Amino acid sequence: MPNSHFNQLLESAKFESIQYLDNCDNLPVFPSDEALKLLQMFNEALPTDQNNPLETLKKLADIGSQTTVKHGGSRYFGFVNGGILPIGIAARWLADTWDQNAALSVMSPIAAKLEEVCQQWLIQLLHLPPSSKMGLVGGTSVATLCGLAAARNHQYKKLNWDINERGLADAPRLRIIMGDQTHGTVTKMVRLLGFGSQSIELVASDDQGRIMVDCLPEIDGSCILILQAGNVCSGSFDDFSALCSIANQSGAWTHIDGAFGLWAAASAQLKHLTVGMELADSWSVDGHKTLNTPYDCGVILCKHPDAITEALHQQGSYIDYSKTRDNMVYTPDMSRRARGIDLWACMHHLGENGIATLMNKLHEGAKYLAEHLNAIGYVVLNEIHFNQLIIHAGSEELTRQVLKRIQTSGVIWCGSATWKGQFIIRLSVCSWQTNEKDLAKAVEAFKTALR
Repeated sequence: MPNSHFNQLLESAKFESIQYLDNCDNLPVFPSDEALKLLQMFNEALPTDQNNPLETLKKLADIGSQTTVKHGGSRYFGFVNGGILPIGIAARWLADTWDQNAALSVMSPIAAKLEEVCQQWLIQLLHLPPSSKMGLVGGTSVATLCGLAAARNHQYKKLNWDINERGLADAPRLRIIMGDQTHGTVTKMVRLLGFGSQSIELVASDDQGRIMVDCLPEIDGSCILILQAGNVCSGSFDDFSALCSIANQSGAWTHIDGAFGLWAAASAQLKHLTVGMELADSWSVDGHKTLNTPYDCGVILCKHPDAITEALHQQGSYIDYSKTRDNMVYTPDMSRRARGIDLWACMHHLGENGIATLMNKLHEGAKYLAEHLNAIGYVVLNEIHFNQLIIHAGSEELTRQVLKRIQTSGVIWCGSATWKGQFIIRLSVCSWQTNEKDLAKAVEAFKTALR
């Protein structure tokens, strides 16, 4: 393809992207049934001959722009997806053009350097131990896998069992301690690491989903304790000071699952929620949730460099390690996109004060919804800890009917969950774009649905 044709293709992509962004507010948050029927146009045989790339792009843009979920917009309150900062889009475009493999410094010096800088910024922003190392993965699920793999190696090493050499067969038993409201992906990662459900000991939680410290079983050096910074429904935070202190005195490893909540540490108004989290051993968090970086950007942080590198290290005579940073030693994968480029751009653009302002904005949005939805007849079931809100309409049947009307209205979108045995509507305020006008539209949509 000549450069002139390539440039034309990129200009076409730019045009379609800008048109989509300009028209986003006029489209339903969730695609209509009529729009979803357009997806059937993709049900075709693989073409025998090449197609004009402009025609391929046009087909993708015409159908795709009508069938996306606008979770990057201002009125999506469903899964904790986050929006996307304009600098994030621009940096992602540039990074995609560079198309860097971030595995080794020799593969991409820029990717290695920016991840090194992001590591230092995150340690500073989240008030973590200086020894901490960072890896970038797809999301918190895999970040949790990395943290628990490091924990497994570290705890077995103390028990004089080399897990890398001897495996799990006949290994001493490790105990996984976590709250009964822990996110389901944690259990999934525990199983992937070969522990099995019988290794998990669930601890009772209070009415906000926080581990009840008095219910914690006796723990020792064979334990891995998993805590939450932001319950997926209520947004609550475990008592890190008390729980981490117990774990540290007992020789247990503590991992904090903070997919969206860990960022609260960046705000003077909210950092009381994360007091004591620096006492843990590893932390997982997403950039693409409350920080509003592009997808995908999961972060694993671990204060024991040897533990994480021994768990995830790869050998190969062809691997050319540098004397500085090689990103692959902190993640399970080798080849991957350079997530650190757009993470760096978002953090550099916002700065400490901007990140704090964004976190406060999300918190205020959730408080606004709680106050106004309560005023029109909904029952708010949680304290507004951070950006999460759970409500019901008085009965399960009515709550289900309201949710169905909300989801088909196109005005906003939110989801459901089961909370303490009760069917509830769950709202997450996650986008930088959400303003009071959007929140008022959400309240009006709930008022209309209830009526």
